[in-house]
Amino acid sequence: MLNQDYSLPVTIATAGQQWEASPAAKVWRKKLERQQAESGRATSVVRYDAGASFNTHQHPDGEEILVLEGVFSDESGDYGPGCYLRNPAGTEHAPGRSRVASYW
Repeated sequence: MLNQDYSLPVTIATAGQQWEASPAAKVWRKKLERQQAESGRATSVVRYDAGASFNTHQHPDGEEILVLEGVFSDESGDYGPGCYLRNPAGTEHAPGRSRVASYW
C-alpha cells in the first residue's frame, strides 16, 4: 500500500520522482497512491512513448484520466491536453495509438 491513509495529507513533488516501467512496453509511471501492486485503487502519472499501447484491460473500480500533454488514445477516441475522462466501474479499454502522452 502506498499513501492509502486518507486521513493524512500527502504532497508529492513528481518532478523529483524517477519514471518506473509499467507492465506494458514503452509505458512509464510515477506512483502516487496504490492499493495493491497491479490492481485496486491507484493514482499515477503515466507517460506513453510514441507508439506505446496497453492490452485490453478492465477497471473494476473505474478510472479517471487527465491528459497533461500529447494525445491519449483508446478505442473511444483521441484526447488532447486538458481533456478529462472518467470510465465507470467495470469498463475496459485498450489505450494505444498514442503520440507521446502523459496522464494521471
